[in-house]
Amino acid sequence: MINLRINGVDVAVEKGTTLLEAARFMGFPIVTLCHMEGLSPYGACRLCVVEIGRAPKSRLVSSCTYPAEEGLEVRTATSRVVRARKMILELLLASCPQSKVIQDLASAHGLRQQRFRQEHDDCILCGLCVRMCQEQMMAKAIGFRHRGEKRTIGTPFDVKSDQCRLCGGCMYVCPACQLRCTYNEPDKAVCGGCANLAPPCLEKEQFDDMMCYMEPCVACEVKTS
Repeated sequence: MINLRINGVDVAVEKGTTLLEAARFMGFPIVTLCHMEGLSPYGACRLCVVEIGRAPKSRLVSSCTYPAEEGLEVRTATSRVVRARKMILELLLASCPQSKVIQDLASAHGLRQQRFRQEHDDCILCGLCVRMCQEQMMAKAIGFRHRGEKRTIGTPFDVKSDQCRLCGGCMYVCPACQLRCTYNEPDKAVCGGCANLAPPCLEKEQFDDMMCYMEPCVACEVKTS
């Protein structure tokens, strides 16, 4: 067993367990976009970042791909982590502003607008569809092509694949293919109409080393007599 500490709680996990798995096992929520149970970790979206180590040598890592280490200090909701997640969501929102999945995540993290030029892409390169096709459907009909800014997902040479069974698994897991949001203007980049907004205490009480991670927020629940 490997012993580590997550948000001040001592945790013992088996070798090979990722920080995401360890944190969720203890009930600490970590938002993800490219991660899905049953598929191999990929670490593309970086939304699952956590802070490991102690200042001034602490650093951010993707929890879905980082294995648990003996004596590791992990914090899942520091101000540094929250800022990084908000920046990533802004960039994702600029790439695919009409994705309901990204819209809901942005709303839940307190974003009301994004500062970058909107691209209106139909893919954020999370790789969910590629892994679903390869690992669950056993087809390998689609894959990544090219590199850098020219990187895309599709079939080789854009020719219809004989391996594709039209199962729809790729569309089922794709965050960019979900129900579209109507807001697509920079000053109205985040709708939030379909999601519960983030607890107000997240903005009012800034804690550098640890911020609110309760879901739902205990302090914000409606109390009945």
